[in-house]
Amino acid sequence: MASEIAPGPSTDSPPFFSRAPLPLLGLGALACAVYAFAEWSLLGGRFGFPLDDSWIHLQFARNLANGAGLSYNPGELVTGSTAPLWTALLSLLYLLPASTVVVGAKLLGTALHLAGIDAVWRLARALEIGRRGAALAAFLFLATPWMVWSALSGMEIPLFILLSLWGILLHIAERAERRDPGGPPLSLPLFAVAALARPEGFLLLALAVLDRLAAWTPIPLRRLAAGLALAALAVAGPLLFYRWAGGSFLPTTFTAKGGGHPHWLAPNLQYLQTVLGIFFEPQPWMTLAAGAGALTLAGRLGTERDRGLLPALWLAGLPLAYSFLTPGASRMVGNFGRYYFPLFPLLIVLGVLGLQSAARALSRVLPSGSRTVLAGLAALLLVAPTLARFPRGAALYAQNVANVEDSDVLLGRWLGERLSPDAVLAVNDIGAIKYLLPNRIIDLASIASPDVGREVARDMAMGVPRDQAMVAAIERRKPDYIAVFPRWVPGIGHDARFTPVFSLPIPGNITMGDDQIVVYATPWTRFPLRTVP
Repeated sequence: MASEIAPGPSTDSPPFFSRAPLPLLGLGALACAVYAFAEWSLLGGRFGFPLDDSWIHLQFARNLANGAGLSYNPGELVTGSTAPLWTALLSLLYLLPASTVVVGAKLLGTALHLAGIDAVWRLARALEIGRRGAALAAFLFLATPWMVWSALSGMEIPLFILLSLWGILLHIAERAERRDPGGPPLSLPLFAVAALARPEGFLLLALAVLDRLAAWTPIPLRRLAAGLALAALAVAGPLLFYRWAGGSFLPTTFTAKGGGHPHWLAPNLQYLQTVLGIFFEPQPWMTLAAGAGALTLAGRLGTERDRGLLPALWLAGLPLAYSFLTPGASRMVGNFGRYYFPLFPLLIVLGVLGLQSAARALSRVLPSGSRTVLAGLAALLLVAPTLARFPRGAALYAQNVANVEDSDVLLGRWLGERLSPDAVLAVNDIGAIKYLLPNRIIDLASIASPDVGREVARDMAMGVPRDQAMVAAIERRKPDYIAVFPRWVPGIGHDARFTPVFSLPIPGNITMGDDQIVVYATPWTRFPLRTVP
């Protein structure tokens, strides 16, 4: 086993510049191709996305590409994008024919995922994990079902993974320098750029500053201040836009998807248990061993092998921070736990690092003839859970895509054939429906229409039940039609003024907020639905 994950010989290239072997990148591409084929087969030769949120990104990107800025309804600037950098990258796809945008988003995500495999390899080598151990870490990363899911999802996850890993690598290299280079730490602005892909990057930036200040040879304050100044410049534009367009430095999604009132006295242990399950199900061995990897990093502090604690701080710090912000066990984890998908690379690398120490100790007491056999068995045992879950992950991904296609996408096409482009539509799932329709939408989830959420919160603070507050907000806007999951807004289904005109069941639903979507005509409907033969 030691031969599997012990460091390689000193003749290896410096770990910060050691590129991942090409076979690993080939396996990563193959994994993505398997998932894409599962999707293509289930949808009868089409491609889509596993979340409606992916279509939200494309709607923002299309408006940006068309000169409408960060808007959802063209002409109405809104701070609903938590990933402006991803929005900007997606907007470049609109230089291509519109029919290629979905595939283009998947190819972009796949390319970022392959670069992430290389970054995982480099991080493992930077932490003095041997070449075989680094290969094990990269393989576990590329084959983890949620990582492949993310690559093809049209979401910002692989971009944030890559930027955060690059930032951590640069941070480790800067921290390991034995002389003062005199310039600012460039890892800090890189973490700030990562925060433009996922807002959790701001916490990573703060943890990086803490890790540098806690070093045995702390960074000079002038250099730290210069690095923070560069980081501030990197995020100043988007944050000032948020403040100008939305009245807050926080995007609208923080209120729409946040966990409610913080409770600072103690972390939410039930929430932390939920997060642990997100990690344990696809990577049980790495979850158990990551703590040993963190202890290994701690044991190196103050020595020539000191690489700091940032990987461990990031892995533990994000769940702990969110545990203070959410009142429930499942709030603020994202669909399927996707807010925590960017932590899988750190979990895996720290797990392999922890196992490396155990392997070295074990190799000293094993007969030399049995080491190779035991190493092979150990490697097989470590990858077995990931390999076992891979086909189930492909089926889950394909079903996620099918659910979105059978609900929001199908409803958008159904309405496109029947709805006047001048009609106003109120919805609580804004992605594919708006992307496929020219109509102005009112977002009942308050991402693209934050005033709805503010009004509902105000009325609820005055003692009005949420359903009544939501219906009152709808009444003030007088949409022509409403398309919602009935379970999300039950007050509409119980109000005789709203007439159901179409109900769309979602077969085999495991993705959407309810098992059906219902379209209601309202008392203010100005445009009857057209009849389609």
